[in-house]
Amino acid sequence: MIKTNTQSLILPTLITAIGEMQELVNQLQVKLNLLQQLRNWCDGIEVKDAQFAHFIAKLIPAQCPFERDIVIFGRKIGHIPPLCKLNPLYEQFVGLRFRALCYLVDECGQDIQSYC
Repeated sequence: MIKTNTQSLILPTLITAIGEMQELVNQLQVKLNLLQQLRNWCDGIEVKDAQFAHFIAKLIPAQCPFERDIVIFGRKIGHIPPLCKLNPLYEQFVGLRFRALCYLVDECGQDIQSYC
């Protein structure tokens, strides 16, 4: 404890720190709320048009395009893991692609092998 002229500096500093932490928590809650609203919006997108379904199926890849094996002279020296799962909207995009492919098969009767 630091004391100057019989005044404690710990308590005011602690109160200030708690106030700043509460402000940071409030800002984080607002950001998470916006992210949840964006997730809900993506989950609510309905696929009702074949052209839109084709666009979604082409736009969203079937597997993560960033995953790679690093090969030099025929030997694997490293691996870059799939980074797509770090995307906070990954599940929503995969679900939207799945709904688009299901629409093409169920409603339009089209073959979707070219998208797999």
